[in-house]
Amino acid sequence: MEYSELNTIIEENKEKLTLLEDSLCLDKDKLEIDRLSALTLEKDFWEDPKMASKIQERIAHLERKNKRFVSLQTDLEDIEVLCELGSELDDPAVAAEVEEALQAYGRKYEIMRLETLLSGEHDSANALVTLHAGAGGTEAQDWTEMLERMYMRWAEDHGYAIELLDLIQGDEAGIKSVSFRVKGVNAYGYLLSEYGVHRLVRISPFDSSGRRHTSFASCEVLPELDDTITIDIQPDDLRIDTYRSSGAGGQHVNKTSSAVRITHLPTGIVVSCQNERSQLQNRETAMSMLKSKLYRLAQQQQLERIEDLKGDVGSIAWGNQIRSYVFCPYTMVKDHRTDVETGNVDAVMDGDIDRFINAYLVMRAQTGDGVNGC
Repeated sequence: MEYSELNTIIEENKEKLTLLEDSLCLDKDKLEIDRLSALTLEKDFWEDPKMASKIQERIAHLERKNKRFVSLQTDLEDIEVLCELGSELDDPAVAAEVEEALQAYGRKYEIMRLETLLSGEHDSANALVTLHAGAGGTEAQDWTEMLERMYMRWAEDHGYAIELLDLIQGDEAGIKSVSFRVKGVNAYGYLLSEYGVHRLVRISPFDSSGRRHTSFASCEVLPELDDTITIDIQPDDLRIDTYRSSGAGGQHVNKTSSAVRITHLPTGIVVSCQNERSQLQNRETAMSMLKSKLYRLAQQQQLERIEDLKGDVGSIAWGNQIRSYVFCPYTMVKDHRTDVETGNVDAVMDGDIDRFINAYLVMRAQTGDGVNGC
């Protein structure tokens, strides 16, 4: 590029950066940091360790956000200085370096811009993810396990912690259902885009005739609610069963009935947890999952049937998929809501799903769903 063109791009980026600063509400964040920091100095701050920990996590998140924006500003200033130097020297090699730096800056800017779209009520919360095998038998159970691996790879790549909550193995291969917690800021905001039915087309490894099969699995994503949300759950409305854990965990989980299954009788919602070492811990985690499901039902204002919880998911079969993954006769992954697609199936199955998540966030912002100002 010519230096005149590079200077134009830099000026455009400076204008976009100013708009981003306003969208990030950094001034408001600074006031919140000051308010929360004052709380940490109070003598009774650590009397409630759980709340104290949440306050410290919030402060750290806001400070990281501010530092990242400052870093973005510094990068653009450095690029501008480099461009001025190269222009004075009229050096094509420096121009190429400026162009490369602008591309790297653009990627960094885009990541932060997309975070401004995570302004829904619970977008910043941890995510509770449940995968269920649908139509397709063993094929669908294997597909469900593949999706589990995909989401866990994505979470690891983004620095999120993962906690397995419940697992039901498939009869021959794969898994029938799995629940896990994705812990970290904005986990729910990002993974909400994955809520729905996922369809796989491939040559079946379980078919000796080598025929092509279509399989389905559903992904349910709920926010992990904090203590500020109150859900009235009557003890008489619950049936609580205990059983031996079936997953990995050593002698302890196999010899004690530590796993817990809770059924909410009025709605038919069933949640279970077997990952924790004690029955009490599993019960607390299961109750947290139930609370999130009931909250979603209450938001939808349709409390008559458990199917209402599924929202747009529908039955786990043909016609309800949000995304298709085709391995044969060609390779393609296509999101049917945003029309975003890629032919690199292997990368997607290794957790490279940001293009789909980002497109969904942009679509949600354009429709005004969950987007708030400062």
